[in-house]
Amino acid sequence: MKIIIDADACPKKEETIALAKNYDLEVVLVASISHFSTKEVPSHVRQLWVERGSDQADFKIVGITLPYDIVITQDYGLASMLLPRGCRVLHHDGYEYTESIIQHLIDGRHLSAKQRRTSKRSRVKALHPFADQTQLDYEDLLETVIQESLAERKD
Repeated sequence: MKIIIDADACPKKEETIALAKNYDLEVVLVASISHFSTKEVPSHVRQLWVERGSDQADFKIVGITLPYDIVITQDYGLASMLLPRGCRVLHHDGYEYTESIIQHLIDGRHLSAKQRRTSKRSRVKALHPFADQTQLDYEDLLETVIQESLAERKD
């Protein structure tokens, strides 16, 4: 089991790395080469750089994710590809992606596009995808998911 971070835009990398160390878990940072850094990372962290381009990091993440892994992303398209793989997918705002959340996001995108086509207003208020879910502190959610995933692996 490892934690994979869609690292180009994740503001919770440091918190995730610190918590993973407490559980002796590997962290994999996947980012575009355009975000390359020579910054030192802890020994339990591996950095994977992908070519510039739309969805390159997403394809790499899908390719390396296994059941029981935990993925951190704000990209619900990526989340929708990962859920069938038996992993857990979290948003850095403290939410866990589920099939119903993904469907809500897709429905909201469809309704917003439809409204933009029929309305002269340039801005359409988006539906909040996690409105029915309780938001948790990100670190509390991540720790809970780590503990549940480790327990499931033992069963």
